[in-house]
Amino acid sequence: MMLTLLISGPKQPGNDIDVYLEPLIDDLKSLWVGIRGVYDAHNGEYFTLRAALMWTINDFPAYGNLSGCVVKGYKACPICGDDTPSHRLKNGHKICYIGHRKWLPINHPYRRQRAVFNGKPEYGIPLEPLTGEEVLHMVENGDRVCWKKKSIFFDLEYWKYIPVRHALDVMHIEKNVCDSIIGTLLEIPGKNKDGIAARLDLLNMGVKTDLQPEYGGRRTRLPPGPWNLSRAEKREVCNSFYGMKVPEGYSSNIKNLVSLQDSRLLGLKSHDCHTLMQQLLPVAIRSVLEKPARYAITRLCFFFNAICAKTVDVSKLDKLEEDVVVTLCLLEKYFPPSFFDIMVHLVVHLVREVRLYGPVYFRWMYPFERYMKVLKGVCSESYSSEGCIAERYIAEESVEFCTQHLSDVSTVGVPSSQKMGVSKPLSGCTNTEEVLPYIEQHMIHIKTAYPKFRKRTKWLQDKHNSTFIQWLRFKVQSELEEDNHGVSENLRWLAAGPNMAVPLYRSYLIKGIKFNIKAQDDVRTTQNSGVYLLAHTMQVASAKDKNPILSNMGFYGVIQEIWDLDYQKFTIPVFRCDWIDSSGLVVDELGFTLVDLSKIGHRNDQFVLASQVKQIFFVDDPMHRGWSVVLSMPNREYNDVIGDEVLGDVIIECEPFTRGMPNVDTFDELVGELGGQNIRGGCEDIWIE
Repeated sequence: MMLTLLISGPKQPGNDIDVYLEPLIDDLKSLWVGIRGVYDAHNGEYFTLRAALMWTINDFPAYGNLSGCVVKGYKACPICGDDTPSHRLKNGHKICYIGHRKWLPINHPYRRQRAVFNGKPEYGIPLEPLTGEEVLHMVENGDRVCWKKKSIFFDLEYWKYIPVRHALDVMHIEKNVCDSIIGTLLEIPGKNKDGIAARLDLLNMGVKTDLQPEYGGRRTRLPPGPWNLSRAEKREVCNSFYGMKVPEGYSSNIKNLVSLQDSRLLGLKSHDCHTLMQQLLPVAIRSVLEKPARYAITRLCFFFNAICAKTVDVSKLDKLEEDVVVTLCLLEKYFPPSFFDIMVHLVVHLVREVRLYGPVYFRWMYPFERYMKVLKGVCSESYSSEGCIAERYIAEESVEFCTQHLSDVSTVGVPSSQKMGVSKPLSGCTNTEEVLPYIEQHMIHIKTAYPKFRKRTKWLQDKHNSTFIQWLRFKVQSELEEDNHGVSENLRWLAAGPNMAVPLYRSYLIKGIKFNIKAQDDVRTTQNSGVYLLAHTMQVASAKDKNPILSNMGFYGVIQEIWDLDYQKFTIPVFRCDWIDSSGLVVDELGFTLVDLSKIGHRNDQFVLASQVKQIFFVDDPMHRGWSVVLSMPNREYNDVIGDEVLGDVIIECEPFTRGMPNVDTFDELVGELGGQNIRGGCEDIWIE
């Protein structure tokens, strides 16, 4: 396929790309000959394969070249087609795509009128595109309303049956949306969707007429709108980004993207926009803008966070689809029409493709772009770069096939867990199944020895914690003196205790994640010392509480020391952490977890096994000074089994914060209304020479 797509010459072929795709189509046809179907191992039967191929296009104009669909003008959306909600701006000379309220239920408060599409009413679900048979019929009969040609892919037998023939690339959609938001808020030239033309378009459309420009002798005044930031707010947003320290490998250094002199973000790459939209942007704008506009942007960021997850709850897709329509309607209330280009509109169709083809990380362009960068880096001759890339690709494929016939060789490009230290952590020791019977026996022993405290659960737990280790050592020793004792070797070394000479580390790499101590993070540009522990523990209301409750409880901490306990036969990494006291923990109305790092508690129980924690990081909250927002490190572990060591059975999967969108029905009550006033108070006017 790489060789087939090599196109020589200084210009792209555009719509004539089908000529270059004919060898590829011939190969695909030959591969399809004689296929009986696909064997389903779960059900033990064959089923007919109809969806065999799908193309993800990283550039939206290239979408039109391959599919034959019009991607400009009033019918630019390849899914909506004739029903694309488009409107031509008179002064901006562009087409905006507004009117997403027609996809809301009829009884929705944001719905203004009943919309009927294709002869039937829609109830909150975006339009389904035409089927392949309908597209083929319209193109062959000359009814080319939304299509400029018949794609060569329709020569494939199964192409007309595929529900998604060309997937929308979430990576570039997310980047374009992020650029539009950042460019409009910070007024970055070339990316700002506001200006004189945008204000005149508002006047022509009869909306937000109080924001019209006022012409002067030398300068033109633009009243500040709901989307405009003051100079102090721009500096505050940029300072928030400038002070963010993220874990190693999470993203590029955000500090290098901020220009404090002119309050801008410069040089944003696709993955930088991804991290901003996923977590960082909602934190940076927490103290700026008015609530309606700020919460609308936050809702959009929450949507991208949910849509890019590695696991998707199918039962929540309908609600997610309705929420993103409401989010676009809210953005239409607070942002100018020029903001809504085709990329913003395509967001409404992303849930449909998740429902049909699963999580987006199987289809977006990140791995391909990353791999193409590797191939471009080995080009030896610039005038024939395509040929060098193809040769390098064939060499990589050859090595990949060879490794499949060799033992104990990792395949090319597959990530694996890495470990650093004198010895690797032993996952079997973190599993307490061997120790559980002894824990139960010790509790029975305590209740028998102290009958007066049988009903005092907290006292029994404290007594167990202080005496269990010594009791276990004598218990195992007595069992070893018996014949057929059944004590495993791991339990024997655990009962004997570790070596008193404990090595300390400043950094430790376990399960592909690097952990640092706090002192190491203070002199680095990254932050790897934050940890989160979900423990099944005893909860008490106060010191006098005699009825404690056993339940799951989350603990947030910072690593102060990393110990490596040596049990002769194996080593176990242990973190000594400063845990945040419950008085320094708050969850706000949007689900963000806020912690006060100065309030340290649980000083008598600071140690935790390294395999039991999840890495997190803290970002200063610009709204509440002295508090930090807890953000989660995404899981990058793809392999459950590596060699003979089983991973995943000791990893506690948890989310340090809940990401809940505000309820649609209570959104206006939560954020308040603008009160009919579109001009934002307390913000400087915008002057244009």
